[in-house]
Amino acid sequence: QVQLVESGGGLVQPGESLRLSCAASGNMYRISTIGWYRQAPGKEREEVATITMNGNTNYAPSMKGRVTISRDSAKNTFYLQINSLKLEDTAVYYCKALGVFGRSWGQGTQVTVSS
Repeated sequence: QVQLVESGGGLVQPGESLRLSCAASGNMYRISTIGWYRQAPGKEREEVATITMNGNTNYAPSMKGRVTISRDSAKNTFYLQINSLKLEDTAVYYCKALGVFGRSWGQGTQVTVSS
């Protein structure tokens, strides 16, 4: 199994940037893909970005250009850089691991964008 812990959320103003972290532990070799998702109040959870263990990345069209997903293999940590934050980016951000074990979710980190 794989355990995920997100961090890095907080209260920011529009236009600012944040880097979210997802620390993974457990059977790392079983992971094929890590994804970042978000869920705003009253809305369904949506995919933001994914990265495969080969380094291939994919971004939601609505977020492309403002977000970057990356990994630090030495630290078993995955990052989501979000730039030019907007009010509508307010959500709980989750990371998810996909692999032979199925899927694992972290507990999420709150991002609030407010002026």
